[in-house]
Amino acid sequence: MTIQECDKKMGADYQEVLGRLHNEAMIGRFVRMFLQDDSFQILEDGLRRGDVKEAFRGAHTLKGVCQNLGFSNLYAPAYTLTETLRAGQLEGTQEQFAKVAEQYQCTMDAIRALD
Repeated sequence: MTIQECDKKMGADYQEVLGRLHNEAMIGRFVRMFLQDDSFQILEDGLRRGDVKEAFRGAHTLKGVCQNLGFSNLYAPAYTLTETLRAGQLEGTQEQFAKVAEQYQCTMDAIRALD
């Protein structure tokens, strides 16, 4: 699967990222680096422990990485969760995290299918 096919499969914005990173090789390099990013795990662990600050740190980092890589499918739910946690709330985060987790899995599956 190519980077363009990968982005299409996960619902990402390839053209937006291409405008910023200028070539497919660079996009591919950064997309593959996402597999090692630990922000989702930090978010998940923080929520499990009820640690709003740590969960916020993970959500905020994940949101930023997704924005930079054009992962709009994952950015949108990560943004919503980030703003809830920014307010210091845990109420409602389970449902929000479920949406993040669903899109995170879709994103990871697409990246793993790259050539």
